[in-house]
Amino acid sequence: MKKFFESSGGKPTVKKLFSSILAVAMIASLATACGGTAGTADAGGAEEKEFSLKIGDNWGATHPMAAALDNVFKKQIEEKSGGKMKVDVYHDGLLGDEAALWQSVRDGSVDFTVVGTPMNQEFPMMLISDWPFLYRDLDHAKKVWTGPVADEVGAKFHEKFPEVELLGWGPNSARTFTSNKKLTSVEDFAGQKFRMPNNPIHVGIAQNLGASATVIPLGELFTALETGTVDGQDNGMVTVLAQNFQEVQKYLYETNHIVATLEIVANTDKLGEMSENQRQIIRDAAKAAAAQAWDDYIASVDKDRQTLIDAGVTVTACSEEDRAKIIEKIQPTINKLLAENDWAKKLTEEIKAVQ
Repeated sequence: MKKFFESSGGKPTVKKLFSSILAVAMIASLATACGGTAGTADAGGAEEKEFSLKIGDNWGATHPMAAALDNVFKKQIEEKSGGKMKVDVYHDGLLGDEAALWQSVRDGSVDFTVVGTPMNQEFPMMLISDWPFLYRDLDHAKKVWTGPVADEVGAKFHEKFPEVELLGWGPNSARTFTSNKKLTSVEDFAGQKFRMPNNPIHVGIAQNLGASATVIPLGELFTALETGTVDGQDNGMVTVLAQNFQEVQKYLYETNHIVATLEIVANTDKLGEMSENQRQIIRDAAKAAAAQAWDDYIASVDKDRQTLIDAGVTVTACSEEDRAKIIEKIQPTINKLLAENDWAKKLTEEIKAVQ
């Protein structure tokens, strides 16, 4: 400290003392900017904002995709961001049905959503998510939608809808048919009324099998089944249980005709408000959530089947003979899809080749 004082009398000059205080303050400021307690900075040194984020879906909290939002997506974002980003998850259509959620993430009234394919009429390539009899098994489907094919379709999705970004592809389920009327063979479809999603593939399959198709939102389906507005519906066993359809359905025919996906979608403007570090945290969390959901779903199938049987539902496996009959009957729908979509032949062949 001797250099801070004049040699005569040992008293500090005002000028030198002020300079010293200023120097110490500058050092302290630099230390804070380089990792002190003033706030979290991204890799570029810019201060990161705090965010309160909303994500909505249409599934019960026990569905593997919904559970992954709670246990992986939310948790990982909040932990990796050091609490700078908080995530509120809304299940069971609390923020709207699938069509409303799709519109909301596009206009920014929600930050993220998980939807199936409500955008397929605007972007027909999303029909690939509902393409019938496309996979060897569930592991094959997981490899497709957690690999390069997912990135390829996701990039085209963003070109079509620049206002959103597709962050991850999780499982909806291997779809089965349920009904209040006898449904244990291909012949039993004739004359029945099925609720189907607003998707030409699902509607076409029901009609090809000799049934009629009615489009009803998932949130209204339990009541429609209970009141007999429709006889049955098609969803995976995991969704049947999550929506308690076993309470209003007597038969389940395990056709596994479609292994459907659910997409985690983000609003582009919201991502643009974040630092690159925060954006990467969210993208990583979405991919991790999707992968976990696939693992949990695949592990749940045998247990879900037994739960339905224990609840009194007659569960019938689709034999190889009946599977071949279904594929033959729905060939008009497949042929129509191939004829109307110039991307379809190449992409379906690419998916079938994934090992």
